[in-house]
Amino acid sequence: MTFIVDLPQTYGCMNSNAGYDSLEEPSFKNMAQDKLHDLICVGFGPASLAIAIALHDTLDPRHSKPSMQRHPKVCFLEKQVQFSWHSGMLVPGSKMQISFIKDLATLRNPRSEFTFLNYLQNQGRLAQFVNLGTFLPTRLEFEDYLRWCAERFQDVVAYGQEVVQVAPDKTDSESAIIDCFAVLSRNVKTGVVSVDRARHVVIAVGGRPIIPAPFPNDPRVIHSSAYCSSLPALLKDTLKPYHIGVVGSGQSAAEIFHDLHMRYPNAKTTLILRDSTLRPSDDSPFVNEIFNSERIDHFYNQSAEERRRALSSDKATNYGVVRIELIERIYDEMYIQRIKTPVECEWQHRILPQRAVSKVEHDNAQGPIRVQIRSIAADGSGIGDESPETLEVDALMLATGYVRNAHETLLKQVQPLRPQGHNEWRVGRDYAVHLDRNKVSAKAGIWLQGCNESTHGLSDSLLSVLATRGGEIVESILGEQLRGKSVEPEYRASL
Repeated sequence: MTFIVDLPQTYGCMNSNAGYDSLEEPSFKNMAQDKLHDLICVGFGPASLAIAIALHDTLDPRHSKPSMQRHPKVCFLEKQVQFSWHSGMLVPGSKMQISFIKDLATLRNPRSEFTFLNYLQNQGRLAQFVNLGTFLPTRLEFEDYLRWCAERFQDVVAYGQEVVQVAPDKTDSESAIIDCFAVLSRNVKTGVVSVDRARHVVIAVGGRPIIPAPFPNDPRVIHSSAYCSSLPALLKDTLKPYHIGVVGSGQSAAEIFHDLHMRYPNAKTTLILRDSTLRPSDDSPFVNEIFNSERIDHFYNQSAEERRRALSSDKATNYGVVRIELIERIYDEMYIQRIKTPVECEWQHRILPQRAVSKVEHDNAQGPIRVQIRSIAADGSGIGDESPETLEVDALMLATGYVRNAHETLLKQVQPLRPQGHNEWRVGRDYAVHLDRNKVSAKAGIWLQGCNESTHGLSDSLLSVLATRGGEIVESILGEQLRGKSVEPEYRASL
């Protein structure tokens, strides 16, 4: 590892090189606390991890020969206490929906030591994986790959630090120009708030689970993101004849519905979906090209109306759809059930299409949850004519998606720095937030990741473009410095 790290002492980061006997030893060096970071990344999920890998590869003399007077000082602040990727949805047997070649490095640099194939080689499973004859590893294995990559960067990550605000700051108290940002983070264990300062800030915090109305705040109403972690703790007896409801029509809803049949073999399960049926995702070759990184340029340069039409047209690749293999497995199970029990109302597992949940209530924490559902008109225009049906369930799983607007809260103090007439956050093709350069130095900036679907396309919140996008972010933020141009002396913070 070749870049220098500036970590506050309160973070307590520890050096860990476990599992890397065959790889080059990282060489980290802590800097004094009064130094200014070149880059702070808010969040350390796959998006920020891809940036760390791209920066590592850029500084690796085996791949390039950057001309620098000093190495950049970088830190990642992560709310979770350890690296984790969708741990609540590591459903047994679930597979990735993209090729392993779309890992965090290959499409940008196939020679990187952080490719999925190098991970397999390092773990002694390369030949065995080849024998599987698939491009789609299990989600469990891909999460292990991401964790394997993340372990290499332990010394630049402050885990257990929840960023609560990014605010304008200056290195020269007498200057009117903002040339850095203060990043405030709270230790999730102690509550202590720390302040770090950086020229450049990347916000990549992922999505927040959506719990829409009318679903109450109840421990038995669980978002799909917490399925594997929360439901087993709630319904502990796997042989008990529970009744479990699932709401949603996409991949997560289908995976949960299917997994419940095996996890709780005696339970009744009901899948409630607004659509008329489970629909297959379109991952055919030509359609799949919308996730190619080079398509982002075309999408970004379109008008806002053209982008909206494109997103609507391409929705079947990612939203409210299920991989055909899983649909076929579920259909097969439902068909066998039809043979054994001809009367549908007596089925153990039911799918209720064109339904909407209108009310959720319960009398006490021990009693069942009553879920009132109503039919939806065939054209989707509103409530149908049928009388509502009430289900009594022991738990309700919500595969209701995510909202990706955390930057709105984090950047509240930065709003006055937007250009005149900008009432919302706008980003350039390089993901840099548009700021008023009469107020903010060209040496400072903020970048957004994973919340730019409206300007950068459907791939923005997905894994498909992370490898190349990580390289683009590194180039956008540190490109001139890495090439030895406009490199300033060591920064000095004004206290």
